[in-house]
Amino acid sequence: MDGKKLEYIGEEALKEIEKLTAKADEVQNKILKEILTRNVETGYLKKYMKGSKDVSEFKQCIPVITYKNIYPYIQRIANNGEDSSLITGHPITEMLCSSGTSAGEPKLMPSIAEDLDRRTFLYNLIMPIMNQYVHGLDEGKAMFLYFVKAEMSTPSGLPARTVLTSYYKSKHFKCRAQDPYNDITSPDQAILCNDSNQSMYCQLLAGLVYRHQVLRLGAVFASALLRAISFLERKWVQLCNDIRSGQLDLMIKDPACRSSMLNVLTSPDPCLADEIENICSRPSWKGILCLLWPRAKYIEAVVTGSMSQYISALEYYSAGKLPLVCTMYASSECYFGVNLKPLSDPADVSFTLLPNMGYFEFIPLGENGTFFTEVGDEEEEEEEVPNDKLVDLVHVSLGCYYELVVTTFAGLYRYRIGDVLQVTGFHHRAPQFRFICRRHIVLSIDNDKTNEEDLHKSITIAKKLLEPYNALLLEYTSYADTSTVPGHYVLFWEIQYVDDSSISLDPKILEECCIAVEEQLDYVYRRCRTYDKSVGPLEIRVLEQGTFEGLMDLCISQGGSINQYKTPRCIKCNTALKLLNSHVKASFFSPRDPCWIP
Repeated sequence: MDGKKLEYIGEEALKEIEKLTAKADEVQNKILKEILTRNVETGYLKKYMKGSKDVSEFKQCIPVITYKNIYPYIQRIANNGEDSSLITGHPITEMLCSSGTSAGEPKLMPSIAEDLDRRTFLYNLIMPIMNQYVHGLDEGKAMFLYFVKAEMSTPSGLPARTVLTSYYKSKHFKCRAQDPYNDITSPDQAILCNDSNQSMYCQLLAGLVYRHQVLRLGAVFASALLRAISFLERKWVQLCNDIRSGQLDLMIKDPACRSSMLNVLTSPDPCLADEIENICSRPSWKGILCLLWPRAKYIEAVVTGSMSQYISALEYYSAGKLPLVCTMYASSECYFGVNLKPLSDPADVSFTLLPNMGYFEFIPLGENGTFFTEVGDEEEEEEEVPNDKLVDLVHVSLGCYYELVVTTFAGLYRYRIGDVLQVTGFHHRAPQFRFICRRHIVLSIDNDKTNEEDLHKSITIAKKLLEPYNALLLEYTSYADTSTVPGHYVLFWEIQYVDDSSISLDPKILEECCIAVEEQLDYVYRRCRTYDKSVGPLEIRVLEQGTFEGLMDLCISQGGSINQYKTPRCIKCNTALKLLNSHVKASFFSPRDPCWIP
């Protein structure tokens, strides 16, 4: 594709953003009318609207729901093979796996064929936006590390996979036009390899071979990029040997990977291997990304929400020289919007919601931080939200906090996404939001999302292993430790011995407690631990007696009320973490991977 045509496409993409955001209210109204017209005959809408396509009736009659409300319909389609017309007027082509449920299974989100068009539309906006801020990106390559996840089928035969796996396996990705702005170092066959280790090896090898052409680095999530750096630390000698000899290591068994890498390792290159060896053999890896890829202009990855815990590590490996760019806001349920100021500091990232991606409404959660009380209340999530409480996209207020609610063509109606957002501004009539957090999520390392309820349930089962030894779990809290790669969950336990406080448990008992907790956590966590290896073994740190009293004293000394004090189930304050770690008596890890079946 020639430069003038690409420039024209970029200009048209930016004009489309302006057009959509200038008439956000009109676009939203049109989208909702179209959803209702297409899906009026579905079982779900008939139940509430009796065949009406009226927008005001939709807002009056359709309840605000969570996954448990739509699950029976999805189960009937996915398990029993009932028709898609239960919830949508178009055939459901696949189920997208989202974060796991309390029952330990992945959430299944319905998807129709045209959803891929919408996702591709959003992807195609990224480079026109970036080109306004970073020039010359068509003069080299991007080393983006992409991976597919384990795939399965529902009992009715529908594919069930993650939204990214769906995209990478689609014609939209595999049959994409050649574009100098999106020339990636990784062969498609390496990206599509189901073995994550072989995929990582080949993608890093390709990135190193093209190191002098790489202009940007990235992965979808910051955690994946840090896993790649850790992998490189372990494998750089082998990678250099491959480059030096011009032959791929025999550990790569996948035929498609081996074949695709023949076009990368075209001949021995001992000079390049020596360059990389000299860099990787340095005692410190501070700034290693800039040294290995000296022309790189930025790092692209999700660094908002739970991924913000990895910012300091990325800044260390880039010596703070590469901007961290977060380009878009999306989920399995729906793609939402883009970052129109991609070079802004990660703490200031805001996303402009595009009104053509779905129909958006918002549950008000207050202003000036008062929503935190609501977000922390487990019981509140189960309460029904009055239909008239919701606010339309263009009527949100600056500075206020909201929970996002979405209606899609694929069959989700007034569905609570679970994301808490704050309005930071407007682009024309479209609001811009800062992502604050997921409701009730206390622990997250990678794609895993563990809420307080699931954590409590798993610990309740695990602590029963202490009872035969006259030991009781007095109190606990948790922490997502990302100081190592991969990161892992840490549980702080204070244990009381009924008969003799001087005794201690056999280490094997506490190791079994670790794995007992993991076995009860959800499907996505267990996949990350067992298959993806993106989360490390869970750790229990046993504390000295009285440590949690000290934690309460610390919280009260910082202005908390003793009458309202509750032990925090997740520690995010450095002072509190330092206090807990200073009273650790012993530490124990899971002895094996939890059970996970695709």
